[in-house]
Amino acid sequence: MNYWLFKSEPDAFSIDDLAAKPQQTEHWDGIRNYQARNYLRDEVKAGDQVFFYHSSCKEVGIAGLAEIVKEAYPDHSQFNPESKYFDPKASPDKPRWVMVDVKLKQKFSKVLPLAKIKAMPEISEIGLVKKGHRLSIMPVSDKEFSILLDAAKA
Repeated sequence: MNYWLFKSEPDAFSIDDLAAKPQQTEHWDGIRNYQARNYLRDEVKAGDQVFFYHSSCKEVGIAGLAEIVKEAYPDHSQFNPESKYFDPKASPDKPRWVMVDVKLKQKFSKVLPLAKIKAMPEISEIGLVKKGHRLSIMPVSDKEFSILLDAAKA
C-alpha cells in the first residue's frame, strides 16, 4: 500500500463535497501536470490511502483521509471542448490524462494546518513543505503518513 497527499481547492471540490456524494465516492479529475499524472497512471493503486488536502483557502491543510477505490482510467473532461480541462491533443484512442476514484474514509474534526506541518521537524522531506513544490498529487512516506495521521487525530 502507498500513501499520498491529494490537493484540492475547496471552492472547486472539498472534503464536504466528497462526503455529500453517493457512497462518499467521486472521481479525482482535472490533473494537468505530467508528474502528477504519472503518479496517478503508474503508482496510485486501489487500497492506497490519501490525505485530502485543502489548498488556496482560509484553512490550508489536511482535512481528512480517503482511499483509492478505482485505479487510473481516462479523464473524460479532456475530450469535452466545453470543459476547462479540455485537451485538443487528447483523443479517446490516445488519452493523455487519467483520473482515479476516491472514497472518503474520515473527515478530521479540524484541519491539520500547513503551518503546524511545517513546524514538525520529522516532516521535513515531504514535498508539501519544500519551497517551490506545487504538485497537486504527491507521495507520502510510511513514516510521514503515520506522524501526520497521529497529529491530525490529536
